[in-house]
Amino acid sequence: MGTVTLENITDVVIGSLGQNGEITTRQREIMTSLITHLHGFCKDVNLQIDEFLAACDYLARAGQTTDDKRQEFILLGDILGVEVLVDMLSNPVTGGESTSTVLGPFYRDNPTVLPAGASTVQKHFDGEESVLVEGVITDDLGEPLEGVLIDVWEDAPNGLYENHDPDQPDFNLRGRFKTDAKGRYSFVALRPVPYPIPEDETAGELLRFMGHHPYRPGHIHFMIQKPGYRSLISQIFDSSSEYLDNDSVFAVKDDLIAEFVPTPDAAQDLHVQFDFALKREKVLVDA
Repeated sequence: MGTVTLENITDVVIGSLGQNGEITTRQREIMTSLITHLHGFCKDVNLQIDEFLAACDYLARAGQTTDDKRQEFILLGDILGVEVLVDMLSNPVTGGESTSTVLGPFYRDNPTVLPAGASTVQKHFDGEESVLVEGVITDDLGEPLEGVLIDVWEDAPNGLYENHDPDQPDFNLRGRFKTDAKGRYSFVALRPVPYPIPEDETAGELLRFMGHHPYRPGHIHFMIQKPGYRSLISQIFDSSSEYLDNDSVFAVKDDLIAEFVPTPDAAQDLHVQFDFALKREKVLVDA
């Protein structure tokens, strides 16, 4: 190997790939790029040893913060715009399918399956506004899809998701629904409000280091799934909400902004109509 120098260290490390164990072409591609960019970053900022050790301590503390209710590394990826970037790379819009956006750190699996039109609200809040959310799920050619599984979740009017608020019932403002034969879905929720992502621990340190605020605009999360179609993770954003132009996790897309319309003569305070389209999975045919 010879003497390692400032000039050759990157090539030396890349050259070690696969020397003592088989690696795939994809592993080599990923590690070569990672090493090249990471070494380049260190050189660009002239990273010092105390800064390197502080970064190691920071990552260790991020790991200690992660538990079953808070995934700190997803949160850090959100703050840096990495999750939304990876989502756009993973789910490019190539036809008539809907735009995806980030999952975020607050999803919970296996919410209660509810009938069409049911409410996800288990606890009420002063000043809340109820909203009927409905729409149609189609394929990317506009044909309605029956039996699509839809998970929804949102924050409460106090700005907290139920798994971060001991005063909310379990799975409050969460639910799972299915579309009918015409692809229709509907449920009753509360108008989502802007809220700060967790700004304590390492996430808050990163936000303050960047000089960025922690707030997200009001939105409702969707996870939409049906066998044979690409799963869609998306959000509906309230068009009247603050922070649409400077979301702390950079996840707002213009075509995901919807108008929450007042309905004073209806059972609910507001109504929002939003349709989604799923992309059919490619079928591999044996040669």
